[in-house]
Amino acid sequence: MSEDEEGNLKLIVRNWEDLKVISAYSQDSIVTVKDITFLKKNRIFIMIINRFMWEDIERGINRQSKRIRCALKFEGILKVKSKKINQKNKNKRLECLAIEYNEILSKNNEIIFFFAGGGVITLISEFIEAVMYDLGKPWNVRHTPKHKI
Repeated sequence: MSEDEEGNLKLIVRNWEDLKVISAYSQDSIVTVKDITFLKKNRIFIMIINRFMWEDIERGINRQSKRIRCALKFEGILKVKSKKINQKNKNKRLECLAIEYNEILSKNNEIIFFFAGGGVITLISEFIEAVMYDLGKPWNVRHTPKHKI
């Protein structure tokens, strides 16, 4: 994990443990369907999210809730599947709940994004290699996501 000169987050993912960290950072992020792309020829999956900055709240640095644009880029992606996501509705907003991982029989990997309302995106990849990095500056938001335990 590192931060650039603006304090923006940059994470490199190479295994399941790293993926758990990205899952935590992307919890409660909002993504618009038009900001999800699979570059099939390049075998790259990209998702631009509005990430809720839980780390500021938890560190007590900033009592004001903030979001920041953030890029998630996965390499070595062979296939992308989705369930309960209308891809024609480009302006539909999805709330990311978690990212999970499974190794499948063919020695490939499944990286699964779970969204509120039952939406799922599954990436089939040869290996785990991804980056997560913040873009630009954060902005204040009125609401802090709340969870029922």
